[in-house]
Amino acid sequence: MRGLLITGTDTDVGKTYVATLIAKQLVLQQHRVGVYKPVCSGAVNGPAGGEPLWNDVEFLHDAIGKNFPKDCICPQKFNAALAPPVSAQQEGRTVDEGLLYSGLQKWKDEVDGIIIEGVGGWKCPISENLTLADFAQSVGFPVLVVAAQKLGTINHTLLTVESIRASGLHVAGLVLNQPTSRSDCMESNAEQILKFAEIPFLSLVGFGHETELRCEQTSASIDWWESMSKSTTSFY
Repeated sequence: MRGLLITGTDTDVGKTYVATLIAKQLVLQQHRVGVYKPVCSGAVNGPAGGEPLWNDVEFLHDAIGKNFPKDCICPQKFNAALAPPVSAQQEGRTVDEGLLYSGLQKWKDEVDGIIIEGVGGWKCPISENLTLADFAQSVGFPVLVVAAQKLGTINHTLLTVESIRASGLHVAGLVLNQPTSRSDCMESNAEQILKFAEIPFLSLVGFGHETELRCEQTSASIDWWESMSKSTTSFY
């Protein structure tokens, strides 16, 4: 099965937003694609005081046409907007590390490709003993980095790319996302990152962007299916 793991340089940089854009494009191209978030924290109140909702899961669910149960998209959810193991502790629970992997395995016979959205940044804890980086190494898919267009993102992005490569994983590309209507350092961020890091492609996403993502270097469309390669580990 092909796969792409999406990580961020921080929380709230637009990972879910980018993941949904990619998933929608692949669905339109009639690829059998799934979406997976191994663990999620940070619930919001449902309509009229109903059951809590996790926005990341809702958006991912919508992106693939609501064709799979939400529990397949994210099998472990916690309420507080904290790192998952900390959020779990507040509820007297722990993150089930086995379920992080078995939840992903369930997609194997259902789709031909999977988009995995990570939690927080590359080194964010996702259980008592694992960071997202540990999970990514076990799975072995290429990693797409999402960074926010703001002051300081050059440093955060270069460090993230360096750490991913040190883990032995392929950096699929970089998306610089503008999560708010305020625009900071749009041109200089991209220029400096490309100067100091060899990245297959860099895509700029403006606030409210809804169309397909394009490569900043060439203005060409990005072939996401080609970017998704088979796992480099024996996970599958």
